[in-house]
Amino acid sequence: MPDSSFVEYDSSKQSLQLSGSWTFENYLSIQKSLRNIPADNTIKTIDFSQLERLDLNTASLVAEFVSPSTLEKLVASTQQLNPHHRDIFQQLLRAYQNQQTSSSEAKQPWFAFISQLGAWVSWQSYQFIILVNFIGRVLLTTLAVLPRPTRWRFTSWFFHMQQAGLAAIPIVALMAFLIGAVVAFLGATVLKDFGAAIYTVDLVAFGFMRELGVLLAAILLAGRTASSFTAQIGAMKVNEELDAMRVEKLDAVELLVIPRILALLIMLPLLSFVSTLAGLLGGAAVAIASLDISPTQYLSILNEVPLRHFWVGLSKAPFFAVVIAIIGCLEGFKVTNSARSIGEHTTSSVVQALFAVILLDAIAALFFMEMQW
Repeated sequence: MPDSSFVEYDSSKQSLQLSGSWTFENYLSIQKSLRNIPADNTIKTIDFSQLERLDLNTASLVAEFVSPSTLEKLVASTQQLNPHHRDIFQQLLRAYQNQQTSSSEAKQPWFAFISQLGAWVSWQSYQFIILVNFIGRVLLTTLAVLPRPTRWRFTSWFFHMQQAGLAAIPIVALMAFLIGAVVAFLGATVLKDFGAAIYTVDLVAFGFMRELGVLLAAILLAGRTASSFTAQIGAMKVNEELDAMRVEKLDAVELLVIPRILALLIMLPLLSFVSTLAGLLGGAAVAIASLDISPTQYLSILNEVPLRHFWVGLSKAPFFAVVIAIIGCLEGFKVTNSARSIGEHTTSSVVQALFAVILLDAIAALFFMEMQW
């Protein structure tokens, strides 16, 4: 016979009587009691009048013993059940129903593809609306803050200039120098066959002044600074610092976003100049070492390159800076209260910033080509 302190089966009435405390600490004893009842017995009623306590873990034992559908009918038909216990059984039955519904939703491949495509388009549209709304809020806050110098955050501004700009100069210069050397090697390899190795200097100069200088700096900041902005703001959200700012009626955009945008607006053109200069030095190193071009000759060829190409390249830096800063900050505000969310949105900010920078550069290249600048 099963343990009467928890469960008792009356074969004449085909009734199951539950009693005692059905809680997790008694889980194994209750499970053993139910196993002692012959499986071929039919349960028509359940007596809950002696049931003292109940939780979801032990309620699931009843559902497994009599089946969820039978339990639903028995719970609905009895009047003896404590309202609290009834709520627990109903919560358990809803979980079973949700599980059955999710497992039964077997879609056809084409229907699943169309459904996923629609969900993706809807989600991306929603994210675009959020981005546009955030840009508008940043613009309005900037217009409200700029005429009031007392509200400028100089300490935060200079800190982010140092972190995002000055600290990135060594890696930007090294990367641009190496890529300048690679471009020069490539140009020399191809142009030597045509007896035009001297034009390697023009290739490096035009490439870095117009495109590569600013693009390399922006790509580096998209990976280095956008992720940093997202992680910093995301950590503040996880630590509930943003909630504290909201309680104190402080504007998070004014305190966190505008100093970062202004810092990148100043430092990205500077980094673009450093990148261009380092790329030209890398090309010079290859030209002097491999192409028998003297430093004087290299500089004289550079002097023949119109300076407008440098300004065309540098004009793209402010747009890249704003896009990188806004994406990095927005992804930080999207972080939920978990460390995993910080990692996900940090990765998302880097991917989005890189894509946006390359897309803007392609649009700018087409525009300048059509304008013949």
